[in-house]
Amino acid sequence: LVMGPFRHGGWAARGIEHTVHGDIYFGDSLETKFQRDVEARFFRHWLKGPADGKTGLPDALMFDTGRKRWREFAHWPARDATARRYYFHAGGTLSTAAPVEPHAFTEYVSDPHKPVPSRCMVPTIQGLTMYQYMSDDQRCFASRPDVVVFETDTLTEDVTLGGEITAKLLASTTATDADYVVKLIDVYPMSEPDSPYMPYRNVHYAGYQQLVRGEIMRARFRKSFAHPEPMHPNRVEDVTFALQDVLHTFRKGHRIMVQVQSSWFPAFDRNPQTYVPSIYTAAERDFVKATERISVSRGQPSYLEVQVLP
Repeated sequence: LVMGPFRHGGWAARGIEHTVHGDIYFGDSLETKFQRDVEARFFRHWLKGPADGKTGLPDALMFDTGRKRWREFAHWPARDATARRYYFHAGGTLSTAAPVEPHAFTEYVSDPHKPVPSRCMVPTIQGLTMYQYMSDDQRCFASRPDVVVFETDTLTEDVTLGGEITAKLLASTTATDADYVVKLIDVYPMSEPDSPYMPYRNVHYAGYQQLVRGEIMRARFRKSFAHPEPMHPNRVEDVTFALQDVLHTFRKGHRIMVQVQSSWFPAFDRNPQTYVPSIYTAAERDFVKATERISVSRGQPSYLEVQVLP
């Protein structure tokens, strides 16, 4: 397994001196390193060499997108990773401490006629492939009324997440269907210097909110992808789903942020929020506003479970 900071097909690009994804500079000639040290070595072994499986390559070669360096693993997920929960709290805090409030929740109104966009910047789609949004600045969304934000205090030491991420939402809606988007974000300090290789001169790293991982769950599939079912209005239900694996170090002085929302357009199609057999044949009357509530109480906590590496 090799996981690097590459856009779709970027690992095969030639002659790239400075590896940049969106606004983020990750290092020099990372594509060349992959082609030379991994790809060429792999095919040489299997096509021209002994083909006995002893390539000398690690089980997993992962790029830490926070420390911006490669790391080898004998197993993935790493066996020395430990589970940690980051709980959502009323007031917008994110903490490893479980909530103590007995009946707390946070809410927002989702309007499919005014969906949360995939990017702060335009264009929202690049050619045939969307990729820049995967590491984009999320600052413009943090102030939207249809996005809820949870954030840690400033980190006093590095925190490396390596492995699986699971979002557990205890959520209710006033409608009969909903989408839930959970985004894991690295918040840079205001002292963060800019990179000389940033493609856009009007974007700065000071206070940048870098998307690290994000995923969407259409609530009709919360129990089964084979057997969808509607939400029950105003009933708290368990919406648990996995985000993509990660290797990212949140550096000392940064913050960890989670944003929750119910649309992410046009990366994902709009949910009418009325349960219909197929959203692709939904009528205009099926597209309705809905109030979404995320429980953050002692008895019904919502959280992000991650794997932390030493």
